[in-house]
Amino acid sequence: MRDFRSDFLWGGACAANQFEGAWDVDGKGASIADMCTNGSRTSPKWVTASIHPDRLYPSHDAIDFYHRYEEDIALFAEMGFRCFRTSINWTRIFPTGEEDEPNEAGLAFYERVFRCCKEHGIEPLVTISHYELPYALVEKYNGWAGREIVGLYEKYCKVIFERYKDLVKYWLTFNEINSGTMPMGAVLSLGTVRGYEGPLTEVPDAPQTRFQALHHQFIASARAVKYAHEHYPHFKIGCMTLMASTYPLTCSPDDMIFAQRRMQMMNWFTSDVQVRGAYPHFARRFFEENGIVLKAHHDGQLRGSTLYGGEASSPHHGRRLRYLHLLHRRLRLARKHGECGGHPLHRKF
Repeated sequence: MRDFRSDFLWGGACAANQFEGAWDVDGKGASIADMCTNGSRTSPKWVTASIHPDRLYPSHDAIDFYHRYEEDIALFAEMGFRCFRTSINWTRIFPTGEEDEPNEAGLAFYERVFRCCKEHGIEPLVTISHYELPYALVEKYNGWAGREIVGLYEKYCKVIFERYKDLVKYWLTFNEINSGTMPMGAVLSLGTVRGYEGPLTEVPDAPQTRFQALHHQFIASARAVKYAHEHYPHFKIGCMTLMASTYPLTCSPDDMIFAQRRMQMMNWFTSDVQVRGAYPHFARRFFEENGIVLKAHHDGQLRGSTLYGGEASSPHHGRRLRYLHLLHRRLRLARKHGECGGHPLHRKF
């Protein structure tokens, strides 16, 4: 077995909303994650418009990293971590997202965390927004549906870039930005649930609103990347996408094309926009088929380098081309020899 390269960043990952706890301590405001209850095998999680004392909200206590980060980071070092992916809770820095001045207690907390990582030889990899949009912005603007949030996000980025410029080199603008292509992304990623209270499984889906909100995230991400490169050239910054593969049920051409379209919109779409600076042809077709019309506001640059995707890499164009080659080969064989069985899927993604 070959050894890892000496500069390989071996480590692990957590998210602020998942493990910090202290949800209302030292000036922190409520995030969308703080309004989500627990779920179980028989009942789904809920998102609530206010805190219900009789319900359990996992983010409120979590594992109390906020008060125990030193011993936790020491354990990471004992495990051999050389990299720790974590995130900054937006509402620790700007409790409602709209304050003129940041919350110093929140800034000081993350400075202590990053310094502690450095003392243990651990490189922090920091996600700027990991499913913790300020809930005040959900209430006022319907989350990322409001273009106003682009500027608020830029302000937040500028503050943390300057504060941690000597402590953090690696940055991610958003966690799993392509989750916004799915109805579930309306809650944690986009926050387009103003006024809704109920199970996450029953959140009303409005694709027009959802993709408009995602467009605003593209703009915010691109502007953050551009600003970082211009002012902090030593930064390594990009976005992060999740990889969710779709496999055709059969080798029927209908199934193959259905799987291809699912892969395009789920896995290739958001990284294509950020790498190429424009919407790909298949996204424009999807919008037309689903009656989605985006308000672009002469946004100009959409491009923002996608350094991390599929839980940690680039858009994988080589693998994508191999996949498409295989797909087209199987389609030719299916047409030559007849469908290979199974029932074609008559659904649109």
